[in-house]
Amino acid sequence: MAKKAVVVGANGIIGGNLISHLVELGDWEIIGLSRRGGAPTEKVGHIAVDLLDTAEVKAKLSHLTDVTHIFYAAYQDRPSWAELVPPNLAMLINAVNAIEPIAPDLQHISLMQGYKVYGAHLGPFKTPARETDANHMPPEFNIDQQDFLEALQKGKSWTWSALRPSVVVGFALGNPMNLASVIAVYASISKELGIPLRFPGKPGAYDSLLEVTDAGLLARATVFIATNRHCGNQAFNINNGDLFRWSEMWPKIARFFDLEVAPPLPMSLNIVMSDKEDLWNRMIEKHGLAKTPYKDVSSWGFGDAVFGWDYDFFADGSRLRRAGFYEYIDTAEMFMRVFRDLQERRIIP
Repeated sequence: MAKKAVVVGANGIIGGNLISHLVELGDWEIIGLSRRGGAPTEKVGHIAVDLLDTAEVKAKLSHLTDVTHIFYAAYQDRPSWAELVPPNLAMLINAVNAIEPIAPDLQHISLMQGYKVYGAHLGPFKTPARETDANHMPPEFNIDQQDFLEALQKGKSWTWSALRPSVVVGFALGNPMNLASVIAVYASISKELGIPLRFPGKPGAYDSLLEVTDAGLLARATVFIATNRHCGNQAFNINNGDLFRWSEMWPKIARFFDLEVAPPLPMSLNIVMSDKEDLWNRMIEKHGLAKTPYKDVSSWGFGDAVFGWDYDFFADGSRLRRAGFYEYIDTAEMFMRVFRDLQERRIIP
């Protein structure tokens, strides 16, 4: 059977890397959904749609009768934890309800989640987190989304999966959760100012254990899970397979940027980097960089969140290995690869 994927959230770090992987595989027809849309290619079509507009979603997706797989990776940020629920639940419901009833060959719906399911964003949580861990006190949109899919799937031939990566690292611009860009731009500006690289997070965060998830590995694991029936109707933690501490990683990052390391100094990047737009624009001219708006190269608030985790942050990834996916990534090498990619794209000097 021909495989046709709808990637919801096509312009994000997760959706974009997933589309690239599906294109590389060569046997997928791909439709990307996003608010901005995109330029179509031979393998990839795009639909610009407001997923919060139920009528618009139904009208614009009404022709997708031959979809076999839905990969859901859309996300809308909100100021508070509770405010995340209504828009993120509504977007999933609108997208799935527009496609599922009209796609008789639908095989699988992949739902992108994260460690919020375990309460990782709230404070110290049980580590290693496991897919069988109990839910935490609501509201929590990840849990509500999974409940929706589980209820809808009952009695149906298609299956669902809930994918739980750690912080996803890869190339993407204008993305609210891109740790590699936060570090790369922070280091580049530090170098431009002639100052050493200081870890800006909470003191305890420098020595806590954590892990991240390479965007390419996540894409490959996502497709593996979606195309193997024995993985259906389950949740999977997805991570690189190694643990690190910033106290060990930070000097390696500094060496990449040819910077000295100074002792950590807790500070809010959202505050201290808020006046650096003029400097960034001067750096673009000085170093011949791509003319990327300052607001698109980094999300300082997200950096503050990650560097504020003064507790261990990792999950057990053995369920995915038992399912037959054995790939792993060296996290230090991953960071350097992404930094080189940003340099080659002329995003940073």
